[in-house]
Amino acid sequence: MIRNTFNLISENTTRILILLLALGFTACSNDDDDPEPVNEEEIITTVRVTLQAAGGTVTLQSQDLDGDGPNPPEVTVSGPLQANTTYTGSVQVLNETETPTENITEEVEEEAEEHQFFYGVSGSINQVTYTDQDANGNPIGLSFTLETGAAGAAGLTVTLRHEPKKPNDGTLTDAGGETDVAQSFTLAVQ
Repeated sequence: MIRNTFNLISENTTRILILLLALGFTACSNDDDDPEPVNEEEIITTVRVTLQAAGGTVTLQSQDLDGDGPNPPEVTVSGPLQANTTYTGSVQVLNETETPTENITEEVEEEAEEHQFFYGVSGSINQVTYTDQDANGNPIGLSFTLETGAAGAAGLTVTLRHEPKKPNDGTLTDAGGETDVAQSFTLAVQ
């Protein structure tokens, strides 16, 4: 009986030691690789497009300080565009929920390979042409030219995509990625 008890204790001790060794080996695995840094999604409250030509500057702005809250964005256009004119354009995106205001445009510049602005035009806007590139020669869209046509109504949609396919054919469908912000502006061309 004493021998059976000793064998039982010895078997249990052996099982416990094997279990502890197995746990020790799995706990000491070589998974010490640095994890990928988490790139938190930006909060964009304001999109500001500045269009400059010989006749003056027109500013388009969408400001949504409550984000997904109940209030719609406040959209303003400082004046009409001139017909048959080429404008030098730039876009700025801000987070105005921070104090001081966070300029998200700087992050877009720093991570240019992972961002691209897309411009949709209608009516009396003929085209938008990129004038900037990332390190790989692909467009970013922070600066551009905009050409107007004859007098009439026009529309401009500004969309910022995160991690689009680059190069792409200039369409949102081909680019994929995630939309950081999209805003449409209704304009007059005179």
